[in-house]
Amino acid sequence: MAANAGSQNDFEDLADLDHDPQRLRVMSEAVLEKVIGHLEALPHMPVRGVQGAEDLCRELEENEPPEAGSALDDLLEPYFASWVGTSFNTASPGYMAYVPGGGLFESALAAFVASATNRYTGVWQASPALVQLEANVLRWLCGWMGFPEQSRGLLTTGGSSATFTAVVCAREEKLGADLRDGVLYTSSQAHLCVTKSARMAGILQDRVRIVPIDDAYRMDMGALRSLIDADRKAGLRPFMVVSSAGTVNTGSIDPLNEIADLCAHEGLWHHIDGAYGACFHIVPELRPLLAGVERADSLTLDPHKGLFLSYGVGALLVRDGEALRRAHAETASYLPEPVEAFYDPSQFGPELSRDYRGLRLWLPIKLLGAQRFVAALAEKRALALDAADRLAALPGVVMDAWPELSLLAFHVTWAQASLDDENRATAELMERVVSRGRVMLTGCTINGRHLARVCVLSFRTRAAQIDALVDDCEIELSALLAEQASTAS
Repeated sequence: MAANAGSQNDFEDLADLDHDPQRLRVMSEAVLEKVIGHLEALPHMPVRGVQGAEDLCRELEENEPPEAGSALDDLLEPYFASWVGTSFNTASPGYMAYVPGGGLFESALAAFVASATNRYTGVWQASPALVQLEANVLRWLCGWMGFPEQSRGLLTTGGSSATFTAVVCAREEKLGADLRDGVLYTSSQAHLCVTKSARMAGILQDRVRIVPIDDAYRMDMGALRSLIDADRKAGLRPFMVVSSAGTVNTGSIDPLNEIADLCAHEGLWHHIDGAYGACFHIVPELRPLLAGVERADSLTLDPHKGLFLSYGVGALLVRDGEALRRAHAETASYLPEPVEAFYDPSQFGPELSRDYRGLRLWLPIKLLGAQRFVAALAEKRALALDAADRLAALPGVVMDAWPELSLLAFHVTWAQASLDDENRATAELMERVVSRGRVMLTGCTINGRHLARVCVLSFRTRAAQIDALVDDCEIELSALLAEQASTAS
């Protein structure tokens, strides 16, 4: 019995996972010190640090969890010294690849507070005040996008989950239980989450139409009308068009007003993927570029892109809030009855257990104020325009997509160069520029043409990084064209 009692005491000691306040302070200070040191060194870190990644990952493989714990410092040290640096440095001021993430420190603080206080925000009754803060944020987003009072929204993990929720909502409103004949239309430049969301929502691949693009990489309206007409004549049921307010490849904005007119005439749901570009709508002088965003039936936003937050905050806005509720409203005997007067996340989306995303938006906006976000977005577009003008002036650069917002695309050419020559040279230029370590670019291929992309959206990217981009492109392009001329002679 004595042995059993001792084992019970040992068990109780091991089972105590709490810490006294002093230990919490020590742990917090250790983490904060590492984070601040990391951010201080960020501008000097490689913008692409994935060399040796395969070997490192093999070293990190662990098939069994440890039986005993380790010291916090022993775990933080390799994370900051090695692991986090083996990555695309998306937090770098020189990161202009894909669509940059943000990482505002205010957002990180909010994530820490939300996780540490750890309240359940899946239903209103569990955390009324905290859910109200999230409802406020969604109302701010609706107002910024010009959506009406009856609109509602949902904070999601990102643009992909927002798009999926939008397709489900459109499916419920336009098709009901009869899914097989429903047809969805989107551009060849749409984000891959659109077709993936359609498949997950039960819209099969043979009912997704890929609409060709025009010379400006925008959805071709004539082709869209023809596809809809052909499907109606075939007895199918067109129900949804997904357009883009800034494509990931070239930043092109589809003709949103024309699509809205067509959808209204045909009775289709119009969803706009604004994950990259729609947040520029908060800048008053840029709103004409995004005319028609306010007419969408639903709209995807990615605050972890356009509002510079840390990854994990997307948003879906729906013009008819009751349509979003109808698609997701559900209850059970173990849940409190929803209170109609207040926003309840569980009634507008698929999740019950969820992290508290609202604070990651609410705290930065309250701390900084809307004007600073407006100014930052306006600056990013100005920087992109400056970069485009200066790059276009370099010998051998052809600008394929001037920045409508803050994304541009170009390719390299010279006399007698074939398309294959140009594609190889464009890819080589990007690799040489990235290898210099100051900026990171990525490319894309459209209709057989390989393009170099520059996307300016990190809050840390300022004029100095644009100077570095242009200078490095000029140096490497000069060397590349000289090598080409030497080979040709």
